[in-house]
Amino acid sequence: MATSRASNPAYEGLNLYRRLLQYVTPHKLAIYGSLLGFLLFAAMAPASAWWLGLTIDAIETENSSQLRILSPLLCVGIVLLRGIGGFLGSYSLASLSNRLVHKLRCELIDHLLNLPAEFFDKQSSGKLVSKFTYDITQITGAATNAVVVLIREGLTVIYLLAFLLYIDWLLSITFLVIAPFVGWIVSIASRRFRRYATQMQDSMGDVTQVTNETIKGLRIVRTFNAETYVSEKMGTASEKNRRQNMKMALTRSASTPLVQLIVSLAMALLVWLAMAPEFFADKSAGDFVAFLGAAGLLAKPIRQLTQVNSVIQRGLSAAYSVFSLLDQHSESDLGSHTVGRARGEIRFTEVSFSYSDGTQALKDISFAIAPGQTVALVGRSGSGKTSLVNLIPRFYDYQSGLITLDDVPLSDYTLKSLREQISLVSQQVVLFNGTVAENIAYGEADIDMARVEEAARNAHALEFIEDLSEGLATQVGDDASSLSGGQRQRLAIARALLKDAPVLILDEATSALDTESEQYIQEALKRLIKGRTTFVIAHRLSTIESADLILVMDQGRIVESGSHTDLLANNGHYAKLHKLQFSDDATAIAP
Repeated sequence: MATSRASNPAYEGLNLYRRLLQYVTPHKLAIYGSLLGFLLFAAMAPASAWWLGLTIDAIETENSSQLRILSPLLCVGIVLLRGIGGFLGSYSLASLSNRLVHKLRCELIDHLLNLPAEFFDKQSSGKLVSKFTYDITQITGAATNAVVVLIREGLTVIYLLAFLLYIDWLLSITFLVIAPFVGWIVSIASRRFRRYATQMQDSMGDVTQVTNETIKGLRIVRTFNAETYVSEKMGTASEKNRRQNMKMALTRSASTPLVQLIVSLAMALLVWLAMAPEFFADKSAGDFVAFLGAAGLLAKPIRQLTQVNSVIQRGLSAAYSVFSLLDQHSESDLGSHTVGRARGEIRFTEVSFSYSDGTQALKDISFAIAPGQTVALVGRSGSGKTSLVNLIPRFYDYQSGLITLDDVPLSDYTLKSLREQISLVSQQVVLFNGTVAENIAYGEADIDMARVEEAARNAHALEFIEDLSEGLATQVGDDASSLSGGQRQRLAIARALLKDAPVLILDEATSALDTESEQYIQEALKRLIKGRTTFVIAHRLSTIESADLILVMDQGRIVESGSHTDLLANNGHYAKLHKLQFSDDATAIAP
């Protein structure tokens, strides 16, 4: 029984709306303001019909002169109260919906920051961005426009029906007969709206993904003359989105006039019956006009109520998409151990690790590194080097074995305390939209410019920073595309120097750089490594000859370990890699 209820779209929609309401219930003043406003707004609909009947009767009476002043004042008063009610209700509900959207956005980004790395391995960035843009916009529509129409027009219908029942309850039953037919059409349309809305969100995610990839990879697109390919890819994604929008439009366009037709048939029957002499034999002409006026006023709110269904279903589908992300499990953070500054002793004991798809990346890894020592990881691509260093800041959790920092298991540390002990400099430097200083001091609320300048100087970055238009205050733009690879790398090193963490991870930090840039960076790295426990993933073996320990990896295992001199003397894997690389280098520079 529970399963059938959970699979019911109406039951799911009700649960989604209940969950959305949890975000707005703390704002009781705005809730009461919106209800009061819409109650006042809706009450003016039957009041206007009543006023029309009163005026008609007044004209036919001998004392019409007494109502000559009262009737115009009532007309202005009804319109004024309707305007006040509409403003109060709409503004209060807009305040609620914007608070809801703001809270959802903040909660969404906070949750996204705490999701495990494996989640991002399976998700495209375009679809995640789409949740913040398209999906949130759809929720705004459901939370603002749809709710305004539902409450305002719904109350109007209730008031008008009550007024009709007051005038002639038997005649008013005609309108109630159409309710099951209207509900049936709305139910069918709701299921279609929800399905098409979900498909629209997926297709919009594809459009966003293609757009992001094109903007970021524009030079590659042009270099490979792939404009036609990208254009066709965007065309396919956009066409899919267009088709889903047209299906939504078709359902909305067909359901609304069908409901209006049913309402008009009921109205026609109502007018036909009302014009029979026996129905209003005991009532005045004003009652007749008021009754028909109220019946006529029902058409507009009923039409709006049927049209708003598509907005609601899009919003509910978007809410389901957002809540599905919010319901993803955050990365495990069950540790309680904290430390001001770790010594930096790291030990791996028979550690094995596999990704969620079952691919085994590491098997039986064991080694120890003393505080301040440097360990270098070498091996072919895919041998497990990056997977190994990713376990240290707990981007991934290993399945068996033990990793300790200062004899404390990594899982015993809080993630915040553990990651405060680690700095990372990778080949793919990530810089953020902001100033040079903000990128060097990234994550710090209060920037100490003296420390930033010292870090930049020690990273040999101050030389080019001083040549920038505004020095440390220069905006680097999106991903700092105006800076060279060497300049970006030196900013990353300055960032690590400023953090001053006891454990440092260098993931191929000097690969693919020109000789001059590499010389600057090698000098900066010497300062950075000093006194820190350092893991170096090396592309060029010449850069790690002075490492205290070199681990040679192959297919997720450590096949050799030792110093540079010892490994060369062993004439094993490392010696072969060394010989192969230096012979390639010699060939490359030969005339």
